[in-house]
Parts: sequence; C-alpha cells; structure tokens
Amino acid sequence: MEINSYSTWLEIDLNAITENVAYIKRMTGVEVMAVIKANGYGHGARPAAQAAVQGGATWCGVARIEEALALRRAGISAELMVLGYTPPSKIPEAIDQQIVVSLFDPSQAETCLNYARINGGRLRAHVKVETGMGRLGMLPEEVIPFLRALQGSAIQVEGIFTHFARADEPESGYTQRQIEIFNQLLAELEHEGLKPPLVHAANSAAVFNFPQAWYNVVRPGNAIFGMSPSPAMHLDPALKPALAWKARLISVRTFQPGQGISYGSIYTTKSNERIGVIPVGYGDGFRRVDNQQVLVGGKRVPIVGRVCMDQAMLQLDTVPDAKPGDEVVLIGTQGDETISVDEVAERWSTINYEVVCGLADRLPRIYTK
Repeated sequence: MEINSYSTWLEIDLNAITENVAYIKRMTGVEVMAVIKANGYGHGARPAAQAAVQGGATWCGVARIEEALALRRAGISAELMVLGYTPPSKIPEAIDQQIVVSLFDPSQAETCLNYARINGGRLRAHVKVETGMGRLGMLPEEVIPFLRALQGSAIQVEGIFTHFARADEPESGYTQRQIEIFNQLLAELEHEGLKPPLVHAANSAAVFNFPQAWYNVVRPGNAIFGMSPSPAMHLDPALKPALAWKARLISVRTFQPGQGISYGSIYTTKSNERIGVIPVGYGDGFRRVDNQQVLVGGKRVPIVGRVCMDQAMLQLDTVPDAKPGDEVVLIGTQGDETISVDEVAERWSTINYEVVCGLADRLPRIYTK
C-alpha cells in the first residue's frame, strides 16, 4: 500500500539495518548475534531479522521463546537464542525448532533438563554468568560443577555469556572488572576442558568501547538500528538510523485570541494563531509531555496543548503555507532539520530504547530498501 494511504506511519530503512550489521561484522571480525527482541526494538522483528541476516548476522537474539517461535514460523532459518527465561513447558518446542535457551540458575536448568528428558530430544543451551549486572546468571563458582554435572545429559551446552551493566561508561572501570571476572572463569573452564565453543558478552556499547570483550560472538542490539547505546556515547558515524516517524496534517485552522487548545485549555491562543492537527497521540506512543517539536515544511514547530490519545496540535504561524495533507516529521529528517530518537528521548526524560519500543502496533510500518 502506498504511503499516501496512511495518516501516520513509520518508515523503516532495511538497508540501514543490513549495512549497520555488516559494518559491525567487519569491524569486529567475529560472528554477530543481532538482538531483535521487543519486536525488533519497535522496527518489526521479522523484517529486522531478515535484514540483519542479509548483513551477515548468523544469530538473532530475542528475550522470550514466543518471539523465537514467531521468527521460525516466519521463515527465519538463522540460529535463534532466547536471552531471557524460557518456561519449562516450552522446552519441547525449543528442541523441535532448534532454538537455543539460556541457563542462568542451576535449579532452573534442572527443570529444563527434566523436560528435555521427557521430550526425548537434546536441548541446546548457553550458560549465563553473573559478573556484575545483578540480574540473571550463575555465580562463577557455580559454573564448573554445573557443567560437569551436565556432561552426557539431554542438555548440550554450546556457549557461555555474560552481560555488562555499564559498558557505556568506559572510564568507570566497572566493565573491565566484569571482563576480568569472566576471563578468569573462561581460563578455569579451559583448564578443566569444559569451555563451551561460543563465548559472548559485548552489547552495543561494548562493541565500540571494549574490543577485548568481542570474544567470538558480539551481541549488538540498538546499534544495528542506528541508535546510540546511551546518551553518554556518540553514535559511530558509520551507523545509519533505520527509523523515521511521519504523519500528515489533517486540519489547519486560524483561531482568534483566547481560544483554549486541547484538554484543560493549558494553552490559549494569544493572537490570531494557525493551529494544525496531526492524527498522532499517546495511543501511538507519542508521550503526553511539554515542550515538544515536530518538523513541518523543513522547520521546527511546537506542539501546543495537551497531547490527546489520537491527536496532537501544532502552532503553525512560522509555516504560513502549511496545509492539510502536508507531511509532518516526528522522528527523522525534513529539509535541513533532523529530530533524532535521542532528542525525543531527552524531551521525554528517558532513553532511545524506550521511545522506539513504545511505538504502538497500530502504527503502519513501511519497509524500504
């Protein structure tokens, strides 16, 4: 369907995802596990996975087994890994669909093993190690006895990994300490003949800040979509943003002085003002906060009044030629102006991850190459 058929939509540049993955693969020289959880960070899981694989990713990482199964059903044949929790009842499906699960606790692993035995198959798994994130993972001292106990069992451990808490703060020393803890464990596993073949730790921030943590697989997430891992990090200029959010003006009217705009009338016109309406609101993931801007006619214009569930109002006096049907850019570039996801995140007092993951399913996603 043509873009003109929509009143608001997301444009996803699949070439940007492909090229971002290819760049990371060239830079690191190791396998890439493209993390596409949460509907591919709002970009669409299946198209994002296809684009990442085209760029050279041999793995796709997700948070939940349901995400992995959906990708298999969609025809994604790349290796799939569930980075979070897999309910034991889903173990037979994981075995059947060749989906790798995470083992992060000995008791959780024992339950998974029992389900694998009942199923009569062999469960592929990676062991997650707690090195400083304070979330999921076995303690380093638990790993060797755990792997010994699993030898010859219905669980095939193919990898070991950890996750960094502060890789976007290279000067803190915290990540380096996590790497040292992990490396010490890897050395002990090597000595005992228990080291799994695949080792991974580097999230997007570590891909760029800690090359010593590349091992033989890296695990970038938001970087493959051309977003900075944190406000403290500058985006590598080789990475290109994949997402733009656009809408169309559906109304432009001139109101006399004293007209309240939107719920609560927190904005009142001070003179004859041209007010436009776009069919975008918090029901789409556009936050109900103050001091927001969008692009119309290549210029920044303010959102005025409260953002509604399905509409937002713009003050258009600086764009006298604006008319219904004109394109409005909420995220992206128009003319010489750009509103980035990072800028939106700053206005919303959050991070870019939350902005894109909060984009509603009802927003049409238009894929370009």
